[in-house]
Amino acid sequence: QVQLAESGGGLVRAGGSLSLSCAAAGSLFNIGTMGWYRQAPGKQRELVASITRDGSDYYMDSVKGRFTISRDNATVFLQMNNLKPEDTAVYYCHADHRWLRYDYWGQGTQVTVSP
Repeated sequence: QVQLAESGGGLVRAGGSLSLSCAAAGSLFNIGTMGWYRQAPGKQRELVASITRDGSDYYMDSVKGRFTISRDNATVFLQMNNLKPEDTAVYYCHADHRWLRYDYWGQGTQVTVSP
């Protein structure tokens, strides 16, 4: 089993920066791709960024050039710069199992960007 513990988040004004981190514990050998999803009120959860074990990354279009995902073994980071009010959401850390169709989720952390 794998547990994901997030930290970071909070309230920032538009144009500001925040950092999120997520540390995995447990069966770390089972962890494949790690990433961050977000869910705003009344909207579906969406993939923000992800990074594979070998460092290949993905970003949703709206955060390209502003967010940077990085990884140190079983800890994943999300540096968010030039934040916009539309980035306001609960951000969830995610990891998938290397071999099984199974997802691990963190508890979520609130990011609020004021105009």
